[in-house]
Amino acid sequence: MAAALLRLTVDPNSKLLLGPVRGLRTPPPHLRLLRWSYAQGPLRLNAIGIDAATSGEFHQDLQIKTSSSVLLEVGGMMCGGCAARVRSLLSADDRVESAVVNMLTETAAVRLRSGGGEPDLTAEHLAGILTQCGFPSKRRRLGLGVRENVAKWKDMSEKKEKLLAASRNRVVFAWTLVALCCGSHASHLLHSFGIHVAHGFFWDLLHNSYVKGGIALGSLLGPGRDLLLDGFRAFANVSPNMNSLVGFGSVAAFMISAMSVINPGLGWEATFFDEPVMLLGFVLLGRSLEERARLKASSDMNELMSLISSQSRLLITSSEENSSSPGFLSADAISIEIPTDDVRIGDTVLVLPGETIPVDDGPLKVKAVKTGAMSTISKIVHMVEEAQAQQAPIQRLADLIAGPFVYSVMGLSAATFVFWYYFGTQIFPDVLLNDIAGSDAEPLLLSLKLSVDVLVVSCPCALGLATPTAILVGTSLGARKGLLIRGGDVLERLSDISVIAFDKTGTLTDGKPVVIAIASLTNEDSEILRLAAAVEKTASHPIAMAILDKAELLNLGIPSTSGQLTEPGFGSLAEVDGSLVAVGRLDWVHERFQQKTTESELLDLDKYVECLSSNMGISSNQSKTVVYVGKEGEGIIGAIVVADVLRQDANITVGRLQEMGIRSVLVSGDREEAVRSVGKMVGIENTHASLTPQQKSNIISNLKAEGHRVAMVGDGINDAPSLALADVGVALQIESKDNAASNAASVILLGNRLSQIVDAISLAKATMAKVHQNLAWAVAYNVVAIPIAAGVLLPKYDFAMTPSLSGGLMALSSIFVVSNSLLLQLHGSSSKKDNC
Repeated sequence: MAAALLRLTVDPNSKLLLGPVRGLRTPPPHLRLLRWSYAQGPLRLNAIGIDAATSGEFHQDLQIKTSSSVLLEVGGMMCGGCAARVRSLLSADDRVESAVVNMLTETAAVRLRSGGGEPDLTAEHLAGILTQCGFPSKRRRLGLGVRENVAKWKDMSEKKEKLLAASRNRVVFAWTLVALCCGSHASHLLHSFGIHVAHGFFWDLLHNSYVKGGIALGSLLGPGRDLLLDGFRAFANVSPNMNSLVGFGSVAAFMISAMSVINPGLGWEATFFDEPVMLLGFVLLGRSLEERARLKASSDMNELMSLISSQSRLLITSSEENSSSPGFLSADAISIEIPTDDVRIGDTVLVLPGETIPVDDGPLKVKAVKTGAMSTISKIVHMVEEAQAQQAPIQRLADLIAGPFVYSVMGLSAATFVFWYYFGTQIFPDVLLNDIAGSDAEPLLLSLKLSVDVLVVSCPCALGLATPTAILVGTSLGARKGLLIRGGDVLERLSDISVIAFDKTGTLTDGKPVVIAIASLTNEDSEILRLAAAVEKTASHPIAMAILDKAELLNLGIPSTSGQLTEPGFGSLAEVDGSLVAVGRLDWVHERFQQKTTESELLDLDKYVECLSSNMGISSNQSKTVVYVGKEGEGIIGAIVVADVLRQDANITVGRLQEMGIRSVLVSGDREEAVRSVGKMVGIENTHASLTPQQKSNIISNLKAEGHRVAMVGDGINDAPSLALADVGVALQIESKDNAASNAASVILLGNRLSQIVDAISLAKATMAKVHQNLAWAVAYNVVAIPIAAGVLLPKYDFAMTPSLSGGLMALSSIFVVSNSLLLQLHGSSSKKDNC
């Protein structure tokens, strides 16, 4: 029985459908040979026993962790301490490998260990644990259809709007009580402006200590009830949060005042009832403004969801109608409105003017190529959701502080009381003259008020919000600009990029090459093109598409093939008309066959190629690539010259990167002269040519080893290993098609414009600047405010906070962080005006 040998480049876990192929020369010793009988036709093989030096080297960078992940919706998180507690609870489970918690989006992404059980059951169990600990949780369903996705986001948006409305009502109620409780001071204020108001029953009533106590109690049990219950519940679950601090401070202030009324002999002032009322008023006002800002921060996602239509008009026409006819709608066409989820590939959909796709002068007929959850906008929404669930490494610093923050503040509050009551008033007796000590200069009253100040002024919320708010706004803004950035960790790495490696074809060039010349040794030019087109018809590389387009333009009959095999970065081969044909790089094609073309013939062919290229007059902005064609029994029989136009924004992109201090490198599998020519045109001096995918990866590894933060920009499967290996992989998405490059990349440029890489880096730098500003503010605020609240300025400057002032400052601290992140939405507005 006849047998044949074939050199394979395969993944050890893959399956290949192979046809009978003959005439292959003996491969190098580092490649394993598979033997099979071709007499019985194609054979499906399981690739086994592949040497370590084979294509495993190529595929190893594409391997994705197979451990399953689940996404949980987690409620009840009020500050960074809550997020740290949730992450601690999740990580404590033996089935969990890692967990990332985002307080702002109320999500927790959990990666499960392999063999950790059924993901659904594990997710439900983890959600139950969190719920028992005061964080109501459930698993988020992924892969929802269009209708469900839209409904989910609408429900979430409506829920937040209702919560915001309820929050506003609580604020109005709380400040009404503040006005009543503090109304007794209004007469004193008016007196200071020379306005004298006669005292009567109403003013006397407002001055009554029992009335003030009732108003304070109403404030605690009314607008402040949910806040207090959440804080105490969190404390009981050993996960105290911001509400715990506010709750303890408010109740302590109320209890001090209540004790002064119940036991007048203590000599304490009952006007301290004002403090818990004003404290809750400020906190609730700040919380309402903060929630409003958070809702604004997620508005970009709502804009994305608004682009998704949950209903479509399915157009049904007669089977006799020619879809390519110039007429738009036939007389018997019927339009039926159906859910978008029910649209199938190949269906024709009618879009009317002013709908999701606005057009002029009549309706638009669209043929569906992707449906429902697989559509581009649905994928964008899904990827943005995933990105906002990813944690930036810098967040770990905030989490490290926020985790034990609440306990630390409680300890400082207790220490403040002990110091001032037992030592401070003895060392600095003049502090008792301050108003916070009351009219009788009570050390106990002063100590209690200062300890409450410490509880209330501290702000773990600012720490918890510092990073996620900026990441939320940054990733949403990026999506709106056509930049899909897969998480805060990617933004952080992208902001520090020092070297960018570019692929050539399809990246620095348009990726739409055309055949400009064909050179042949003995055959007709059309025969060279016909054979090459047959081999390349299953390939997706831009050069393969150019060869096919040229063959179709000349109406050449493309023969059927069998046993197609592509080696990325080298070329393709297949059996055509009973003979093996190879198309690709010169050395690769030359090595495919036992019978080789002589060196003199190859030299003559190269001279002919150069002559043809010169006669074609290739312009200065075009890149030339030569593809060689070989045939079994003859060796190399001809060459095809393909020219590609340089992208219009290639020069300016490289120039702007240089202005940003980022060095550019060109890595390509093309010939040296072609790569060097493109590098010269765009201003890249450091070029590397004739590279295999593995060699590209080696260059990336070497750059990283030198201490550079490296980004790789590419668009095809040849670039996928390098994209996965680089600190940041950037893929240009061409014609809304997913490929190995976009799957391996951490940033996808949806606009297919090279200049978007500059926009992405600029956005990343701006986002991380906001993160650093927020963290600096959050840390500085607490470092400064807590000592002042503890009375550090009291001995020398006679300045002490009141609990209400402390609560106001705490609320403003969180508002500052969220508002500062929202300023990121202004990023790029000036450049837009400049470009208009």
